[in-house]
Amino acid sequence: MVRTIITVIQVISALALIMVVMLQSGKNAGLSGAIAGVADSFLSKSKASTWDAKLTRATKWVAIVFIVLTLVLSLIPA
Repeated sequence: MVRTIITVIQVISALALIMVVMLQSGKNAGLSGAIAGVADSFLSKSKASTWDAKLTRATKWVAIVFIVLTLVLSLIPA
């Protein structure tokens, strides 16, 4: 019973991890604007930075939860 509950939580955390990673902007997303000479305002850069920072933080926490659940599932006898 406990194994089933933890497995369901692990699947949900795996889906959340996929979603958070897919929502992040690529590492070279700002490069095209720099080459083209597009000047962004300070507010738009700040907004993008905080959104990306929140997604990065969420990715770390969801990944930690996923790893801990995987370890717990490996320790629970079948």
